[in-house]
Amino acid sequence: MAQANVNGTPLEYVEVGEGEPLVFVHGSASDYRTWHLQQEAFAERFRVIVYSRRYHWPNGPVPDGADYSMAEHVADLRAFLHACGAVPAHVVGHSYGAFVGLLLAQQAPHLVRTLVLAEPPTITLFVSDPPRPLELLALLASRPRTAASIIKLGALGLGPATAAARRDDLEGMMRLTGTAVLGRSAYAGLSEDRREQVRANLIPAELLGSGFPPLSPDSLRATRTPTLLLNGQSSPRAFHHLTDRLEELLPRTEREQIPEASHIMHEDNAPAYNAAVRSFIEGCSHAA
Repeated sequence: MAQANVNGTPLEYVEVGEGEPLVFVHGSASDYRTWHLQQEAFAERFRVIVYSRRYHWPNGPVPDGADYSMAEHVADLRAFLHACGAVPAHVVGHSYGAFVGLLLAQQAPHLVRTLVLAEPPTITLFVSDPPRPLELLALLASRPRTAASIIKLGALGLGPATAAARRDDLEGMMRLTGTAVLGRSAYAGLSEDRREQVRANLIPAELLGSGFPPLSPDSLRATRTPTLLLNGQSSPRAFHHLTDRLEELLPRTEREQIPEASHIMHEDNAPAYNAAVRSFIEGCSHAA
């Protein structure tokens, strides 16, 4: 492994292959190991870089009292690309990491050649984080299915998981979050190795911190980076509704559904995921 000094903290990463830089940004309860089925597959054509975000294994833990801030993770990705000489990069993000990549493309579009977003939790396009009751009522009136799916995700999963985080009940936090974002059967089917990766990256401060920043429709309409939106066929419906809205707003998008896959689609069905991402990036490169 290699190490980059980014905004005052060392971040561990792995680099393989040559060509245009392709940087993978993992989601919650994960680290660079989540991309093991992508590294060699993409190294045939690209300079592949997979890194562990701040506070994720094997990097240092979050200090007591520190915020787990998405703004900090965006700043880290920006500095990391410069530190690795990977500008501009194809940025491939999953979940929380996809939200990070989207914000970077808005703030520094010159750094992002193309963008792949696999189910970013962009609930702040609709409501605050955490949602206010009046916001949910308004959303129920305008987009009832979206509202119902967000309420279900919060009431049955993320809300109880946050309560478990306050109690420092890490096993409860893992079970509740995993069931909410993967679905019951997908969570039950996780291998023991994958569960150990989750345990190594359970960070209560993520649920107890400053949460997701607000997103505005206008900011998305102004995002010109070519973007591929991905959903897992079996992912909870909230992610499909959130992606619907991103597809409505982002001006340069393609969209694919990964069959036989839930939220961690790059692990569940790597051949289909890799084919979709590679086709999109190579298509953008040929069009340039």
